[in-house]
Amino acid sequence: MTTTVPRPVLEEPSVAGRRPRALLGVVLAAQFMALLDVFIVNVAAPTIRGGLGASGAGIQLVVAGYTIAYAVLLITGARLGERLGHRRVYLGGLALFTAASLACGLAAGTGPLIAFRVVQGAGSALMIPQVLSLIQRHFTGEARARALSAYAAVLATGTAAGQVVGGVLVSADLFGTGWRPVFLVNVPLGLVLLFLGAKVLPRDTAPRDATLGGTAPGGTRRARALDVPGLLLLAGSVSLLTVPLVLGQESGWPPWTWLSLGGSLLLFAAFGAYEARLARRGGAPLLAPRVLRAPGIGRAVVRIAAAMAVNAGFLFTLTLHLQGGLGQSALRTGLTFGPTAVVFGLVGLTWRRWPARLHPFLVPGGFLLAAVSALAVGAVLKGGGTGGWLLYPAFCGMGAGLALAFNPALTSALATVRPADAADASGLLATVTQLGQLIGVATVGSLFLGRITGPGADVSARALWVCAFALALTALVGACAGAPLRRRRPPCGAMAESDSRRGMRVR
Repeated sequence: MTTTVPRPVLEEPSVAGRRPRALLGVVLAAQFMALLDVFIVNVAAPTIRGGLGASGAGIQLVVAGYTIAYAVLLITGARLGERLGHRRVYLGGLALFTAASLACGLAAGTGPLIAFRVVQGAGSALMIPQVLSLIQRHFTGEARARALSAYAAVLATGTAAGQVVGGVLVSADLFGTGWRPVFLVNVPLGLVLLFLGAKVLPRDTAPRDATLGGTAPGGTRRARALDVPGLLLLAGSVSLLTVPLVLGQESGWPPWTWLSLGGSLLLFAAFGAYEARLARRGGAPLLAPRVLRAPGIGRAVVRIAAAMAVNAGFLFTLTLHLQGGLGQSALRTGLTFGPTAVVFGLVGLTWRRWPARLHPFLVPGGFLLAAVSALAVGAVLKGGGTGGWLLYPAFCGMGAGLALAFNPALTSALATVRPADAADASGLLATVTQLGQLIGVATVGSLFLGRITGPGADVSARALWVCAFALALTALVGACAGAPLRRRRPPCGAMAESDSRRGMRVR
């Protein structure tokens, strides 16, 4: 059995008890900054490509490099918070994210930018898991409910803000720096948050008489060990899958790409076998097999991955078409995506209040709406024009469809998990969210770029039309996921019972 150390405890009195708004403001501001960075870069991608002379595969890796590191290291970041203290890991991740943002803004070529984006993703993976942990530890009752509502609002508004802010920064071309401010804007924000965080976040202290592998005084739960071999296997399998998907189309699918894809399958199998063996030995696997076997989790993994793949593929390819094919500015592109992001946020925040009789149909209905909306966007833009007003109802439909496909699926899955496994399930589904986005950029992005045979709106529009079918097919897979299991969802644990009483029986 692996060695564990006592989970750090917090000094009393709790800082949150004295300055709850300051604590909440600091952690949510960092969450907002990290989320903003993802969508800022999405809008800036065509400008980065032109400024650095990057290839299509290169710009895909600029977008995907962040997601690879974040997805792979997310659960490890949560474990580090348990072992070293949430304050320490949060501030360390924030410092790494800020330094990497500066390096991205000063990067002289595509290769360094990709490398710094990976480091930036690692910083987010350390920082972001601590946000919910700090909220859960320092807020109770109605205060916790309000804090979680604020957290959900940040997630809902960050997407829309990222599109608009990215467009504003790129179009402003501050001091002739082009795309660089989309990264450099994080530097002053990060420094301010580091200063404030050092002031308001509770200090982490370990019990003095606790020893390695011992029991902490007062029954304090021990932090779980880091699963380093599992982390290396997962990182290797994800990398071997992603790199050929991104580079294969542009390089003509040479033999190494197929060897890499085959190797990724072998490493995924080795990862699963190792995690199962570690769990049988009483260890702390990165992804606990018990959680994977929980009712509804497998179905949720497919649905969440499909929803995020559609989301990322849609945003990435449409950004390239609007700016590269139609010649629109980054600002106009960002504003064009506004309805999608706003509707996504509004539906995500309100679907629980809808009549309970509709809840079983929300997820499949959302996927169907997303499929129809993807085809509608492709059809409206197919002729090479701007689409006019017809484009915006399709964008709103995509936002509503993805919100209905993602949010109820996530909530329903977590409701079936025992409270003791809630943290592991949350980490698993957050990782799947990132991997889904990664697959969407890699596959749909390659499909789009592989069909750009020359300049012109017509060529780009035809490529987008093909991608619209791919996105619709992916959404249909999500709609069909778990259909035979509609009658097989027994409540499991207090969370499921509570949600069932409220009528939240999402299938």
